[in-house]
Amino acid sequence: MAASPAPDGATTRIVIENCAIATVDAHDTEYASGHVVVAGNRIESVGPGAAPEGLGDVVRRVDGTGHLLTPGLVNTHHHFYQWLTRGLAQDANLFDWLVALYPIWSRIDEEMVYAAARGSLAMMVRGGVTTAMDHHYVFPRGTGDLLGAEIRAARETGVRFSPTRGSMDRGKSAGGLPPDFAVETTEAALIATEEAIDTHHDASFDSMLRVGVAPCSPFSVSTDLLREAAVLARRKGVRLHTHGSETVEEEKFCKELFGMGPTDYFESTGWLGDDVWMAHCVHMNDDDIQAFARTGTGVAHCPSSNARLAAGTARIPEMRKAGVPVGLGVDGTASNESGELHTELRNALLVHRLAGGEGALNVRQALRLGTHGGARVLGRAEEIGSLEAGKLADLVLWKLDGLGHSTIADPVAALVLGAAAPVTLSLINGRPVVEDGRLVTVDEDTIAREARREARRLACIAAEG
Repeated sequence: MAASPAPDGATTRIVIENCAIATVDAHDTEYASGHVVVAGNRIESVGPGAAPEGLGDVVRRVDGTGHLLTPGLVNTHHHFYQWLTRGLAQDANLFDWLVALYPIWSRIDEEMVYAAARGSLAMMVRGGVTTAMDHHYVFPRGTGDLLGAEIRAARETGVRFSPTRGSMDRGKSAGGLPPDFAVETTEAALIATEEAIDTHHDASFDSMLRVGVAPCSPFSVSTDLLREAAVLARRKGVRLHTHGSETVEEEKFCKELFGMGPTDYFESTGWLGDDVWMAHCVHMNDDDIQAFARTGTGVAHCPSSNARLAAGTARIPEMRKAGVPVGLGVDGTASNESGELHTELRNALLVHRLAGGEGALNVRQALRLGTHGGARVLGRAEEIGSLEAGKLADLVLWKLDGLGHSTIADPVAALVLGAAAPVTLSLINGRPVVEDGRLVTVDEDTIAREARREARRLACIAAEG
């Protein structure tokens, strides 16, 4: 969306002032009371005190007293379709969970994916996410335009979106986990992925839609698909994404099948580099971390999902110290039923202090993981992820003057350690998308009703076999 013109051709402005500000810039600049001026879809100025006098074409002034203003949250890993299968396989580890759910997921269709995407997006956006990402890799034959359904839902919601066209070509008969009828051929997956890029990808600075290439995982994808997908992504100039080193079972699988651990296997297929990010990366040794740091390979850290599936605790403090790009991810809502990213700020801090002590992660580092860290992982740190003049106007105004935060003096600590903070205002690309805790672009009640209907339909179809 271009900058909004006033009747005389000038750019309209939104002014937010009298709020605490955490810019999450390179110096972690903060203001106890400051202002941000948004001009069209860009941040025009950020600073202490009131906004400059004499600004023209101001269409809205927001008094942020009692609030904290931050960059919008950036989600780096998700599976929207799983919104329809929340609460199942409650006591399973990853492999058992996948075996239980793949037969259900393989029955999804376009209408289901659209409803699930709307539910997933609504839950994230009303909780402060301004850039969403999805990894969709289940494409049953003859079920419609599943990726297009997600893109349509994101466009209606008004969120900045980084979908990845996933794929699986290693079914159960070839030693993989998914049923054979749920996978594609290698050729079909590559053709469909290239078509998705050609149809949807927008590489511009202001882009609301960036498409990536994302074979699912080593245990559901052939070596040929993994290798050729990397070649395709680099030919098209887009980013690569997959699951990596999520469980000890995955490491055992890679060593038995390929004769090496996951990181070495990924490197042998062209899957390390500054255009790559991987979800989870829980079970990585020192050499693995150094390989990621050396190549600039990013990590989507999903603490709640890793805990839900008993996968373990990723070595995020060591990764950050080594220089590995790290962002936060919700992961699919069948393994993180809350579907929210702002809760991951707190959970990341708590998980890593349990594992590494009080110095493992602090509140500002947690906020950085969820904002600038995520932008870096998605290759968009020059455009989003911090509040700086010239960047895109993706920002969130969190209400901290209620009961839940009333005695926490440090606003960043209130946001990260306190109760989930309500969102008074969220701007995405300079456009209000959340007002007073409610989405203004779509109807939440309709989304919930339609998602319930599609979840019931999926359950009935799966039960019929």
